[in-house]
Amino acid sequence: MSVHVDWRRVLRTGAADVGLIVVGIVVYFGIRGLTVGSPETALANAHDVLRLEEQLRLDVEREVQVIFGVDGPLITLANWVYIWGHWPVIVATLVWLALHHRTVFRRLRNAMLVSGGLGLCVYTTYPVAPPRLADIGLVDTITEHSHSYRVLQPPAFVNPFAAMPSLHVGWNLVVGLAIAAAAGTVVLRMLGRLMPVAMAMATVITANHYVLDVLAGAGFGLVGWAVALQLEQRYDRRRKATLAGTVLVPAPRDPEGPEPLPLPDPRSGTESGDAWPCRQGRP
Repeated sequence: MSVHVDWRRVLRTGAADVGLIVVGIVVYFGIRGLTVGSPETALANAHDVLRLEEQLRLDVEREVQVIFGVDGPLITLANWVYIWGHWPVIVATLVWLALHHRTVFRRLRNAMLVSGGLGLCVYTTYPVAPPRLADIGLVDTITEHSHSYRVLQPPAFVNPFAAMPSLHVGWNLVVGLAIAAAAGTVVLRMLGRLMPVAMAMATVITANHYVLDVLAGAGFGLVGWAVALQLEQRYDRRRKATLAGTVLVPAPRDPEGPEPLPLPDPRSGTESGDAWPCRQGRP
């Protein structure tokens, strides 16, 4: 049995989705780049974060770099995860979901838009210098080993004091949840679960985020995911209500064929018209 696919509708829907994502990304980075706080404020806020981490016994950033060092294969792996495990993975996942898993695609899209909007609220009101810029003796391993990564970032889209929360972690978390939800193999589901953990470790090892940034980013991502699920459930309820309210119209009768069965009358709970054909003596 052949299935007719309305490719025009598919392309229109896909173009609208892609356009919405592109607009969201441009707005996100545009606002983030235009709302750079003063270095003094960002540095003071960074030390506030460090003091809170000390009280919570989460201030492990220095110990992490002592353990892993600032050079060697583990640092190279952490750099690669931070650089290539974020936007390339996000874009590839969105394309895959848009083509094969539309429901999960919309869920991921909404989760990213919600968490990104929440992140912007914090970036504009509470700038925080990352560990690599906080004058606490940590090395920026990304810049140390990959100068092109910092150079290739458009200056207008970069806010160096947008450490809190870490949407590197938050967005990788929702991407991982989307992969796990849509994956058809155990390997891919496991990849979706491990990917956010690897990114969380990489952000701290490379001195780009504090532990609290990681926790806040994960929290923002989960809030976005929860909102996306609520929107999805609301859409499903509305669609089911619309289908339930659809009026059934009998098909036109073929004069050469047998008389069609009458439709049930929803108002009385009985058959519409006369009786069923079998009650009229017809076989």
